[in-house]
Amino acid sequence: MQRRSYLKTMLAATAGLGAAQTPKKQAQNPVVLHVDLSVDPAKETEMLHNFHTIFKPAAEKFPGYIDVKMCKLRSALQGAAPSGVNYRFQLTYQSEELRQKWVASETHQKAWPTIENTLKSKNYVVLLFDSV
Repeated sequence: MQRRSYLKTMLAATAGLGAAQTPKKQAQNPVVLHVDLSVDPAKETEMLHNFHTIFKPAAEKFPGYIDVKMCKLRSALQGAAPSGVNYRFQLTYQSEELRQKWVASETHQKAWPTIENTLKSKNYVVLLFDSV
């Protein structure tokens, strides 16, 4: 009898794990945006502060958000780094449609300039990838 109860419990637990993993399937092929930035060294601290306290908290609240990162270039291991680039911004969203809603939002219109205004140039490269 105990063995039967144990097996039922194990099957129920396994079924529960499958249900808990369902939301991950919604973001199976998200979009990943890369933006190469030339941050003014005199404004680097300001940019990082704005990213962590303004931009990231705002982005995290929007539907479809998966992740956002600000990466500082350490070195080019093969080939040449893009001229003047010292940071790469990376944003991951469940879909391009949801990312576009975020970009069009009033919140984004207020948050992005806090990053953009710390750049040497607003002539930056923006690349959109599909995660495969």
